[in-house]
Amino acid sequence: MTDQPAEAPRRLRSLTRLLPYLKPYRGLIAGWLGFLALSSTATLTLPQAVRVMIDHGFTPANAAAINASFAGLFVVAAVLAIATAARFFFISLLGERVAADLRKRLYDHLLTLDQAFFERTRSGELVSRLAADTELVQTVVGSTLSVAVRSVVTLVGGAVAMVATSPRLAGFTALVIPAVVLPIVVFGRRVAKLSRESQDRIADTSATASEALNAMHTVQAYTREPQESARYAGAVARALATARRRIAMTGTLTALVILLTFGAITAVLWAGAQAVIAGTMAAGVLSQFVLYAVLAAGSVGALTEVWGEVLRAAGALGRIGELFDTVPAIRSPAEPRALPQPVRGAIRFEHVEFRYPSRPDRAALHDFTLEVEPGRTVALVGPSGAGKSTVFQLLQRFHEPQSGRITLDGIGLPALALPDLRGAFALVPQDPVLFGASAADNIGFGRSDATREQIVAAARAAEAHDFLDALPEGYDTYLGERGVRLSGGQQQRIAIARALLRDAPVLLLDEATSSLDAQSEHLVQQALERLMRGRTTLVIAHRLATVQRADRIVVMDGGRIVAQGTHAQLVREDGLYAELARLQFAA
Repeated sequence: MTDQPAEAPRRLRSLTRLLPYLKPYRGLIAGWLGFLALSSTATLTLPQAVRVMIDHGFTPANAAAINASFAGLFVVAAVLAIATAARFFFISLLGERVAADLRKRLYDHLLTLDQAFFERTRSGELVSRLAADTELVQTVVGSTLSVAVRSVVTLVGGAVAMVATSPRLAGFTALVIPAVVLPIVVFGRRVAKLSRESQDRIADTSATASEALNAMHTVQAYTREPQESARYAGAVARALATARRRIAMTGTLTALVILLTFGAITAVLWAGAQAVIAGTMAAGVLSQFVLYAVLAAGSVGALTEVWGEVLRAAGALGRIGELFDTVPAIRSPAEPRALPQPVRGAIRFEHVEFRYPSRPDRAALHDFTLEVEPGRTVALVGPSGAGKSTVFQLLQRFHEPQSGRITLDGIGLPALALPDLRGAFALVPQDPVLFGASAADNIGFGRSDATREQIVAAARAAEAHDFLDALPEGYDTYLGERGVRLSGGQQQRIAIARALLRDAPVLLLDEATSSLDAQSEHLVQQALERLMRGRTTLVIAHRLATVQRADRIVVMDGGRIVAQGTHAQLVREDGLYAELARLQFAA
């Protein structure tokens, strides 16, 4: 065993994370506990009625007492039925509400985490924690917790009743408690470890499936279906193997506890039977003690069965807690400064040094200094890996530079609230990101308060209106996940319309026209030129024909600025830009 003795208690402590989610539902908890007490009381009343019947005997002289006893049994059964149904309603609704609150808060927290977190964490694993782990918590709160508490109440009540019924037999029963507790302690640690591993393997299967499903076009294009099927099957097999070990361990624990518990009770009852034969104990007392012992033993068995589920939930809450404990490295300051209104769009990089956390041995930007005047258009060109996209990442403060300073209108980016900072930019990425929603919703993503007229105007300016209007339901047509129902060029024009609608003072265009045909590119370029007028614009382009009209072209290589100037100036210098121009224009 590798677990330390304190491992299981440490895992169980993670269940305390549920307390803040339970507090708002004190009414449901009170109703559940009230009906739980009522049903448990009814259950513990049954052995007393059996004792009365046995002690009075089934004879004609006692017919009235027998009839009253059976009538009482029926009333107890009716109370038990109603109380059990009510208890089920309250605890099930409590579980659903707690799980819903937990999912919402976890999702809201994930939205606040920085890009570095998402670079090192698979999205499929996060989806698993949002779905499978929270579902397990819901099951435990809405079912397992009720069984566990009911079993504990029944066990305690049964034990007290056993002592009251026959202290001597109860004393014999207490002697075997250590034999029952020891397997729970020993096997419980192993179950706890396997429960956490089982949840991790389930998350692996979700991550594997999510990765392939999100890249289905590539999977099918390279005929990788058999390999991806085998990869997912391997992940499922590993999850199943871990689950099999967990189930076997839980089953072994349950069998041992039941065997030891009922074996001990059998020995105690044998002693009781000898007392009845000797005339020192009434048969009704022994019968009552037997029923209380069975109730107590059944409660112990139920506890061992749900123990594994409780540990699984504790493991799931531990995994969820790890996400809640993740603090974003980049966040808004406690007292942010306000950007001047209107935002001018003056951008300045001062001796910036930056290395990605995933690639600490290589500088993405080295001693990078750049100034962009308000209303000017600056194009960033250079080979792949030169650091062009990194400039955009740092400017939107998705990452922090290790040294140097970046300002917007003279204010350092860390002094600005993130919504204010990022609200000053409109981005058109190289690979447009569309959502499983309508065309209007995708364009309106750029501005939540936009009217339909503004959305249509943005689509017209991006040369997207004609193909959107021709769709079966026009702007209300569902575009499919990631916009799969549109061509690459159409997706790009939706992204451009979104940026047009945002109407931000600074434009960030990352190969914004790369997926367009020549005619569409010409039309969209005209729309972009109208939009860029009077706004600060940073353009990343590999196709130099799209940046020739920029006020300034900045040539980057290896994270440094190696040259800058107009197209004509850079061609005359016969440097890297001239070489790139010769290669492209010759082709």
